[in-house]
Amino acid sequence: MKRYWSSLCCFWSSSIAAEFEYPLNAWVELLSVLGNLAGSIFVLKLLFGNGVSLGGWSWNGSLIVLGLYTILDGFTTCVLQPNLSRIVNHIQTGTLDYVLLKPIDSQFWLSTRTVSPWGLPGIIAGFCLISWALIKPSSSIGYGLPSGGAMLLAIALLIASLAILYSLWFVLAALSIWFIKVWNATEVLRYTLVAGRYPVSAYPPALRLIFTFVLPVAFLTTIPAEALLGKSSSIWAIGALGVAGICLTGSRLLWNYAQRFYTSASS
Repeated sequence: MKRYWSSLCCFWSSSIAAEFEYPLNAWVELLSVLGNLAGSIFVLKLLFGNGVSLGGWSWNGSLIVLGLYTILDGFTTCVLQPNLSRIVNHIQTGTLDYVLLKPIDSQFWLSTRTVSPWGLPGIIAGFCLISWALIKPSSSIGYGLPSGGAMLLAIALLIASLAILYSLWFVLAALSIWFIKVWNATEVLRYTLVAGRYPVSAYPPALRLIFTFVLPVAFLTTIPAEALLGKSSSIWAIGALGVAGICLTGSRLLWNYAQRFYTSASS
């Protein structure tokens, strides 16, 4: 573990030093995050209209769901996109050979080799939105600050959400060993997961089933938000943790299996 931790620190320190050669990117990303967040809040306001709830969720609760989605989107920009987008290039050019020969786990190296600090504004904005929604008085339902148990459960479910999101991205990247243009599917996945900006109960019944049992959108944002509000069902909470474990295990097994079919492009 010490070797992996020192490797991670080395990876990320060199990546951040390289990224900060272009400090203007930070301001561009900040404006982009604020613009996207303002647009999402505007659309959410339109969905509420004159009503007091959206699929049984109050305004404050919906803002928490949106804040969780913003955190996950920032995590994607920070870690997933800069790392997993390069797996396809490694496979096509044959440089995956050098990764497999390194004295470190190849999945760890491919998943953490670089980091982009430009996703941090999104992560910070997401936490700020959640905090504001929790302390903001509500004319309909006032949730207030969560209890210690609710906070711990919400943190555990947020970590599970990050694990599920990572697994989905990594599985698609690993499939590029068999399919050349599979990386285009990640863009489809990213835009599909945009549905997580709003509570799943706000969608029609057919979409609820899809966003729960086909694409785990509900486990990414809605269920952690319910835990934070003290409304979480123990069955759904356990289910979210179970889905995260299954996704991580599945991504690991798939990568071990996929390596058997990798043929170097340079040999």
